[in-house]
Amino acid sequence: MTTLNINGKPQEVDVDPSTPLLWALRDNLDLTGTKFGCGMAACGACTVHINGQATRSCVTPVSAAAGARITTIEGVSADKVGRAVLDAWIKHDVAQCGYCQNGQVMSAVGLLRTKPRPTDADIDQAMAGNLCRCGTYQRIRAAIKDAARALA
Repeated sequence: MTTLNINGKPQEVDVDPSTPLLWALRDNLDLTGTKFGCGMAACGACTVHINGQATRSCVTPVSAAAGARITTIEGVSADKVGRAVLDAWIKHDVAQCGYCQNGQVMSAVGLLRTKPRPTDADIDQAMAGNLCRCGTYQRIRAAIKDAARALA
């Protein structure tokens, strides 16, 4: 049994310690906002925050997350940065099919926590590992800039 601190609450999971965090979240804790995309940290759909750092949960074993603060898309609105990003996402109608958007939001929140006034290059670098098959990249950029302005 492993205890994980998820969205501010201790949660116990009975999984092999090498199980990817993604599957513990989805299959054991019913936190299905974190998506499976590629299984090799290349698409970003599985992004969560571990101790505030945007992290790909598909390649992070449960054992590496034990004792850390884990935030999923279900808990990202609990602070002002997460709320600002979600509000900007809605304002700019970013989501098209929506599948990648949870990972996109988590990466954007991680960026704005470390760089509250990101440049285009900062946005490109932070979001580079997040793929959107619908191609909403311009709306994503606009939403990140809007969230940054709202937080300033």
